[in-house]
Amino acid sequence: MKVVIIGAQWGDEGKGKIVDYLAEKADHVVRYAGGPNAGHTIVVDGKQFALHQVPSGILYSNQTVFLGAGMVIDPEALFNELQMLKDNGINWEGRVFISDRAHIILPRYRQMDKDRDAARKRPIGTTGRGIGIAYSEKAQRDGLRLADLDWADKIAEYDGEDKKYIDTYKERLLAMRVDLTAKMWEYRNKNILFEGAQGAMLDIDSGTYPYVSSGASCAAGAATGCGIGPHDLDKILGVFKAYETRVGNGAMPSEFNNESEGELCEYVRKTGREYGVTTGRARRCGYLDLVALRYACRVNSLDGLVLTHLDIYDDMDQIEACVAYDINGKIVTDFPANVDALNAAKPVLEKFKGWKTSLKEKKSFEDLPQNARAYVEFIEDFTKTPVDIISVGYERNETFIRKDPWTK
Repeated sequence: MKVVIIGAQWGDEGKGKIVDYLAEKADHVVRYAGGPNAGHTIVVDGKQFALHQVPSGILYSNQTVFLGAGMVIDPEALFNELQMLKDNGINWEGRVFISDRAHIILPRYRQMDKDRDAARKRPIGTTGRGIGIAYSEKAQRDGLRLADLDWADKIAEYDGEDKKYIDTYKERLLAMRVDLTAKMWEYRNKNILFEGAQGAMLDIDSGTYPYVSSGASCAAGAATGCGIGPHDLDKILGVFKAYETRVGNGAMPSEFNNESEGELCEYVRKTGREYGVTTGRARRCGYLDLVALRYACRVNSLDGLVLTHLDIYDDMDQIEACVAYDINGKIVTDFPANVDALNAAKPVLEKFKGWKTSLKEKKSFEDLPQNARAYVEFIEDFTKTPVDIISVGYERNETFIRKDPWTK
């Protein structure tokens, strides 16, 4: 069975924790998009791991993981990450492989990325990791793939620092190279977990363009990025937080107003540890945007949702969620593509009673306070998508399943 995990918001939803949690029943984990701009945080027995390119399943000693064709790989950052794992007792050798169709980020791409964003009239807020440049080179058909590392004519195009950098990592990368399509066929009867990066609202086609990532963070990217066809995807789950966050520029209709809601914003940010794993930047915070979430469910054919950070509301008397937009006096209930419309959108809020009790010890939906259940049920009804998994803390075991994703 093949299960896809995507972010259903603007990234940072807790995908890393959920992939780690579900990977126990998986035979293999494949990361299908993005690069070192992603940050997946996993806490196991009080120990925190921050992963950027290596799939989250690596923390299981019997797990084989793959970096997919849709990824752009920074070799220096990758091997630093692998060394970090080794230093923390995680033996990765022989368990991490890279698709021969994945593209490589060269060091000069990082500064090019920053310079390009600085030159824009409307900067995107890039992480400066060279991601956009690598994807641009790929689209222009000038990129460098792992499959090209032993193609003499291609390598001859590079000189100076580029050539030196390629030579530094070439043999180690080639030792990890695989034909991912052949592997997926070999493992066609196995349980495979496909791990996305960023979030649905940052997808280059269906996200808030141009304020998006350069890769395919949508569910369809799991097929193109892993060398299989869409019919081979059995289940698609979208991870979302009980509130909204975003890093970088771009519209965020439900964002807290810093003047009137600054205290609430600071509470959510500090309680939820809303600082970028990759950049360290404070994340923008806001009310749960159900209009955007419903759009993500529809455009990605989500079979189920995974709710994280529900416990952040434990001490609040009342919580609110965005159920529509007021755009220049007109009530809008479908997510618009127009940037001006999104910038003008003001959230129409629905109020919910808080539950004023800790959720961290809860082990089932039935154990939740009635008001917490009501909040979840409202989300399900609004999006017409079931919430199959709920996370009530950072630890692996602070999670419970309502519907097993490994069953059809």
